Amino acid sequence: MLDIALLPGEYAVCRLAAGSTLPPALAGGLSDGAVVTVSWTADGVSVICPADRAPEQAVVETAWRCLRVAGPLDLAVSGTLAALVDPLAEARVSVVAFSTYDTDYLLVPAVRLDEAVTALDRAGHRVLTRS
Repeated sequence: MLDIALLPGEYAVCRLAAGSTLPPALAGGLSDGAVVTVSWTADGVSVICPADRAPEQAVVETAWRCLRVAGPLDLAVSGTLAALVDPLAEARVSVVAFSTYDTDYLLVPAVRLDEAVTALDRAGHRVLTRS
């Protein structure tokens, strides 16, 4: 069983052109508990961030909700993401997953949040939705 926290607000999945720099609004510190993750590749820059911080010049997919696994997680432990993604796949809920050194995060469509929480509950996880 994993404890999972629902982060407040909606999130966006964004794509910037290859070689783009990170906008200053995303490069600063996050004191409100929000999460920003950035991946640079030869094909482009992907950003996951609170929807109200999405870069203006980006292609943006919005209305995602962010779930954070209570951490820190031991990097040697396997199967954590599978234990979360498998029940969501069975419930036909789309997922965008990313990890940090300390824990894992899942984005689910905001319109499917109730179904996602139900699927995770049924799989034995505890989702704390008081956010």
